[in-house]
Amino acid sequence: MSKKKSEKMPEKEHVPGVGEKEQREYEHIKESAEESGRYGKRAKEVAARTVLKHHKEKGHKKGE
Repeated sequence: MSKKKSEKMPEKEHVPGVGEKEQREYEHIKESAEESGRYGKRAKEVAARTVLKHHKEKGHKKGE
């Protein structure tokens, strides 16, 4: 299944101040929570807070 050049990938939400690895972690947590129905409408918020918490615990600075 190939995409036409005119079709764009769906926009992914970005968590400010985190790197690509944390961004993928955010997407995974968010999708998992939405599929299982955990947290209701707060899945995005919980995923973002979790990623930022881990980012801070590892001692990373913004953008790393």
